[in-house]
Amino acid sequence: MSAIVVIPARFAATRFPGKPLAPLKGLPVIQHVYERSLRSQLASDVFVATDNERIFEKVLAFGGKAVMTSHEHPSGTDRIAEVAASLACDIIVNVQGDEPLIRPEMIDDVISLLQEGDADIGTLAKGIQSRREVFDPNVVKVVFGEEGRAFYFSRAPIPFHRDLFTGHPHETDTKGLFMFKHIGIYSYRRDILLRLAQIKPSRLELIEKLEQLRALENGFVIKVGETDFETLGVDTPEDLERIEQCLNSSS
Repeated sequence: MSAIVVIPARFAATRFPGKPLAPLKGLPVIQHVYERSLRSQLASDVFVATDNERIFEKVLAFGGKAVMTSHEHPSGTDRIAEVAASLACDIIVNVQGDEPLIRPEMIDDVISLLQEGDADIGTLAKGIQSRREVFDPNVVKVVFGEEGRAFYFSRAPIPFHRDLFTGHPHETDTKGLFMFKHIGIYSYRRDILLRLAQIKPSRLELIEKLEQLRALENGFVIKVGETDFETLGVDTPEDLERIEQCLNSSS
């Protein structure tokens, strides 16, 4: 099965406008993401999907491939679906344009999830070891079955460990709990991605502000693979310093 990585990258982020072009160790953030994606063993090509000419030109300048997309897309999923409609492949991988620490192994893992079974969408999760992450609504949690089929994603602590969390949950020792945080990389069967982009936001999606719930509410199967890797996204200018330290320590 053939797979292509599509990286959505928009300029007008609310908290950090222009972050795909922000310099990180002398290169724009989007170039780090692109070059790491190229190292995937299972993806045959990589494209950046953007609505901004500066990002488009920058990608071409460093030798990458880019596609201009509509300004009207409400989400990255819709943006990559526009690109996917013109691509001839079986699987589309959505790698976020603000995650310069993405590992090529993670891309291969989500592709493998669709190559080895009948799931519609693949994604990753990592065991939670931090009390802060358990109760942080910005850390999305996922519950899945023994074969990896996702039951639900939430900003709330799920599963809720009744015996531990009742009373003073924020004082609980959460190390070793059976809880997983969602790592936001996705693989889609191409036809599923195109169908999803035509479906209106669902009830649970609007409540939790989580796009993947649209897929679950409409009966699509999301398979979750466990990973030891983790990414760190660029949400603010301060994040760049932390990510540069990570890059320096791994070089």
